[in-house]
Amino acid sequence: MAISNHERVGRALNLLRDGLYPYIEREMRAIHSDRWLIPASSSLPDHYVARREVQDVLKEDVSALLMVMWEQWNNVFRNTLGRTERSIVSELRDTRNDWAHTSTFSTDDAYRALDSMARLLTAISAPEADQVEKQKQELLRVRFEDQARRETRRAAVAPTEGQPMSGLKPWREIVTPHPDVASGRYQQAEFAADLWQVYLDEGSDEYRLPTEFFRRTYLTDGLKQLLTGALLRLSGKGGDPVIELQTNFGGGKTHAMLALYHLCFGVAAKDLPGMEPLFQEADVNEPPQNVNTVVLVGNKISPGQIHQKSDGTQVRTLWGEIGWQLGGKEGYEMMRQADESATNPGDALKDLFNKYAPVLILVDEWVAYARQLHDKSDLPAGNFDTHFTFAQTLSESAKNAKETLLVVSIPSSDIEIGGDRGKEALDRLKNAIGRVESPWRPASAEESFEIVRRRLFQTTADPSLFVQRDAVVKAFSDMYRTQGQEFPGECKEADYERRMRDAYPIHPELFDRLYSDWSTLDKFQRTRGVLRLMAKVIHSLWERNDQSLMIMPAHVPMDDPQVQSELTRYLEDNWIPVIDKDVDGANSLPLSLDRNNPNLGRYSACRRVTRTVYMGSAPTLRAANRGLEDRRVKLGCVQPGESVATFGDALRRLTDQATYLYIDGNRYWVSTQPNVNRTAQERADQFLSDRYQVWKEITDRLEAFNKKPSDRGEFSAVHVAPESTADIPDDPSLGVRLVVLDPQHPHTRLSDDSPARKWIDDALNHKGSGPRYHKNTLLFLTADKAKIENLERNVAQYLAWESVLADDKKKTLNLDNFQRSQAETKRDGSNKDV
Repeated sequence: MAISNHERVGRALNLLRDGLYPYIEREMRAIHSDRWLIPASSSLPDHYVARREVQDVLKEDVSALLMVMWEQWNNVFRNTLGRTERSIVSELRDTRNDWAHTSTFSTDDAYRALDSMARLLTAISAPEADQVEKQKQELLRVRFEDQARRETRRAAVAPTEGQPMSGLKPWREIVTPHPDVASGRYQQAEFAADLWQVYLDEGSDEYRLPTEFFRRTYLTDGLKQLLTGALLRLSGKGGDPVIELQTNFGGGKTHAMLALYHLCFGVAAKDLPGMEPLFQEADVNEPPQNVNTVVLVGNKISPGQIHQKSDGTQVRTLWGEIGWQLGGKEGYEMMRQADESATNPGDALKDLFNKYAPVLILVDEWVAYARQLHDKSDLPAGNFDTHFTFAQTLSESAKNAKETLLVVSIPSSDIEIGGDRGKEALDRLKNAIGRVESPWRPASAEESFEIVRRRLFQTTADPSLFVQRDAVVKAFSDMYRTQGQEFPGECKEADYERRMRDAYPIHPELFDRLYSDWSTLDKFQRTRGVLRLMAKVIHSLWERNDQSLMIMPAHVPMDDPQVQSELTRYLEDNWIPVIDKDVDGANSLPLSLDRNNPNLGRYSACRRVTRTVYMGSAPTLRAANRGLEDRRVKLGCVQPGESVATFGDALRRLTDQATYLYIDGNRYWVSTQPNVNRTAQERADQFLSDRYQVWKEITDRLEAFNKKPSDRGEFSAVHVAPESTADIPDDPSLGVRLVVLDPQHPHTRLSDDSPARKWIDDALNHKGSGPRYHKNTLLFLTADKAKIENLERNVAQYLAWESVLADDKKKTLNLDNFQRSQAETKRDGSNKDV
């Protein structure tokens, strides 16, 4: 029987409760000893503990546990957890309240709740994290099946149009996505390389099976160097004994460890695609056989628990774990005394390695483990200081033992390091292993492109397809060279043509935005984040039968809910209403403009422009130099055969009408704050709905030209916008006078009954209530109806901007410096137009 999302969240909250309680008790005891329940009780509202013991409340109610974590954060939990976990605690408090009030959870809401719970449980090495992770993957499966059954997206979206150069094939006819990407099944795996899961022989085949893993792995220079060194070291031919893997969040550390794990799995060389040149370089015929591999993943092993093994062995420390993984009971016996006393094993560790050589030791998430240790020895795993004495012993033992390789991943981003204790653990760990370690070079940006391309698309073997690919790339390159003033300078270089060929079918500009801009976000895990996003983009475009030449920023389908979710999950602000209104969607301004303007609509120019601006500005909204230059916007939009000017026109129209699109000089960006354009436009519309102030502004400006006699020319007098015919004298001695009609009385050419004609007829025949006798002393000037409407619009714009600035001075509008400067520029521009 199917369960609701509300039930899913409830089950996960129970697992969260079970995982949090031991951790909270352990950490509170470390600070407050046996009196820990007193500060815990003070963190809870009175009604929580009015009728029950505090400890019973904490064991039964996850909301109480989350409250204690929140209230005791600075005193207790910031030592082992970081700001990311603090944000998760805050979010989960809201989640639990929504669940308690039986709020409805959408699939996206439920997935986010489960994901946050899994992240928090993983951060404290709680075993319940795996169960929540399985629930999360099950939810993804249900969501995928539901989407496949209903196929709502294909019917709901409006595909983007384009008219690229004839004779060129679209990307979908040259390359083919992997089946899991084309079908959307990738959502279940999420491209998550999980060393511990592979060690347990679980997970998807692409990570679990050595042959499949290497078939989809691009061997970067850094990875080749790492694997070659491992072959040498484990074969007794040299190589570095200790390797430190340090990159930013999502930089490929775990993938590198998986490559080492599979290399030493005992598979024949012929079953490891792409590895032949490395075997030749290391002068070995086959990968090392009978390698004893140790896998330690810090967030999967809790220092606060004794781990019971399948043979009955009880393990407390990492060195005990190493002994057991290498030799079972026999190996553990060599570590037993040090493990039971939680003391440094010393030379026994080198003896262990020599006994079971060749040995590969992979240590991932070590900081996540070490930051949970206490200063005093109150945990089975020992204390903080002893652990780093062991870290130094481990590195020295690996160096001095035969055919032993130690590989350690070191985080470099705050999101992985955690709290204050995490920073201290990182420093101590780097100092301990840094004496003998050899650093590892992560993938370059260009190599990352190939990693992504290979994972998303099948390998092309047909030579004719390469010819067609090269024709597309050459057409783009020719366009950039012949219209060089329209695009960034680097596009004209031969190297950019090479980049397009290497990245095909993904345009380098899209890769650049993802790796240069989106990868700066805390939670965007570089290659994994790019894979997640691009898999959803490609799946959506494949289903829509997209006919673009390459996949560019302009082709990212932000009207697809899955793509939109991926593009907003890493951002702090609420971007969805902004996207729906001003970027892409069924009721968006760009789609409306495209539909109402055939010249724009044939390219979907407005949608492609706003997509490109969003991709290049949303992740860097708070940067000093925010936004994209107009030439880079065009780079993200225009295909060979399309008019560049059309996209420039789209930019201008959007700038005038969009609520969240900003411009500063030649730079454009999308923001979550409404721009002053919308405020000014609304005010201008109000002025036009009641034109009295517009007409008054026009007549006031005309009066300003009638101050001195020299302003009148040959006329004896000029009457500006007289309210009544009685205001015009009927005296021939006063000479010929010019009467400028009020703008509310315009004239239409060849019309006999225009408002101007009627008012003039009345003025020629009457002076007030009496007759007029000297008609030939008057000359009338009136506005043309077609042109006065344009003037009225310009005047309304001027008045609107003037009122915006006036309200800013009164502090009723809180404009920032950029908005104020923009308002002044717009006011001066509209004033000049008037």
